[in-house]
Amino acid sequence: MNTGFVIGESKPTFVTAITSRPLSVGEYIKIDSDEGEILGLVEKSSVSSAAFADVKNFDEAFESTEIAEINKRDKTYTAHIGILGFLENLRKGQSIIPAVPPIPGTPISQPTKEDLETIFSPQKEGWVKIGNLLREKSIEAKINLDKIVARHLGILAMTGMGKSNLVSLITKQIGKLKGTVIIFDYHNDYTTLNIPRINVIDAKINPRLLDADQLSEVLEIRDGANVQQRVLRMAFTKQVKESKEFWKKLETEVEFIVNSEDKKIKEIRTSAYRVQDIIEEAQRRFEDILDPDMGDPISFIKEGRTNILNISELSEKQANVALAFYLQQLLKDRKDASIVKHGRSKRERNYKFDSPIFVIIEEAHVFIPKDHDTSAKYWAAKIAREGRKFGLGLGIVSQRPRSVDLNVLSQLGSFAIMKIIQEDDQRQIAAATESTSRELIAQLTSLNVGDAVLVGQWTNLPSLVHVEEVKEKIMGADQSAVNAWANAEKMNEIAVESTQGLVKKDLLLD
Repeated sequence: MNTGFVIGESKPTFVTAITSRPLSVGEYIKIDSDEGEILGLVEKSSVSSAAFADVKNFDEAFESTEIAEINKRDKTYTAHIGILGFLENLRKGQSIIPAVPPIPGTPISQPTKEDLETIFSPQKEGWVKIGNLLREKSIEAKINLDKIVARHLGILAMTGMGKSNLVSLITKQIGKLKGTVIIFDYHNDYTTLNIPRINVIDAKINPRLLDADQLSEVLEIRDGANVQQRVLRMAFTKQVKESKEFWKKLETEVEFIVNSEDKKIKEIRTSAYRVQDIIEEAQRRFEDILDPDMGDPISFIKEGRTNILNISELSEKQANVALAFYLQQLLKDRKDASIVKHGRSKRERNYKFDSPIFVIIEEAHVFIPKDHDTSAKYWAAKIAREGRKFGLGLGIVSQRPRSVDLNVLSQLGSFAIMKIIQEDDQRQIAAATESTSRELIAQLTSLNVGDAVLVGQWTNLPSLVHVEEVKEKIMGADQSAVNAWANAEKMNEIAVESTQGLVKKDLLLD
């Protein structure tokens, strides 16, 4: 049954159609061209009324309602449709755009359920359900997990739109396959995720494994305090790193600088005093975070499990150093594993992980910023470029895409984009995702919680999807302050009653 006809100027990638009913953005349409059936996606939809075209006041508007009701030709439904390719090729996972644009007057119709299921719900290994098509709720929307590990993933949305739910869902699906996932949890959102095979780790930093600049960041020596950083570099010797009593040895080395009679060293004595204070203070403030006796942090990560690395206790600088360390070590491990398996080196190499790993960085704009360099950004960019060769996938999650480094964003092969209002964010997304049209990006403001535009290699075609809710995710939702205050008041009342019960009645005043 015809839904409408192509009108106006059509192009191989884009057509306009007049339809018999208003079409929804995200709805799929079949165009019956001479070369074969073409599948298109409604990217923009509008309705106009001839009766209301030149209305200038209330009375005219009131009269126009009667005219519009009588005249069946009053409404005009217009749809702007992006062409996705020939349907026959899309069933095989190939997107081939027609060389000749559909001729105006070509009829359009709705694709069958079987047409869409073949494309969006392929019954193939590695494809898992993530939700349902937003406009065809009976069709399951599936994603290819191989593609996100091999070519990386970006999840971008405003806060509260379902980013952490999607992360949990992907993690849960990988967990069913006994894959290895590592989530750097900056806000303690995932430690209560109630899924099997989960391994929660409190991220600590072993100062022995850092270089002097990283230790300076961890101890929170100011960025511009060059002399203090120089003192730390002088004191942070190989002997300190290998000493059984790390902190005592480090303090001894700084003490040596303080007491030195060397004229050049005397000039930095004041700064050395300050470094002494900083080291002493760090041992007290960061007692639970800096552990020189903890061994190799990578050894706490378990293969075949969902590993939640809780970095919420770390400061931003400390979390940056920790993240850089883990990313560096994971890339090295996967490189060594790959080299051993392919027999390209006679040098003995030790590695921990036999199979691919998917790493997820929450709050990516903090660690992979656009406007300045960080050590975590360096290693994330390196993984984005090289990770696919060694089975190390990168997933970045951010509520501020405009603040994430574009070089890293553009390396990601797949995206889930949820509600985004800021135009700067939309422009950054458009720059990073060439396959996303401006019309589709313009629709991001109208998405509801849990709705997402999926583009890239993890789907056969761009799609609007409603992501299913992960019941096992307990934290991360908005907290009800009203309920919390009410409960607190009840508890206070109970506490007062309980206290009064302990006092002898004859001592209570009337």
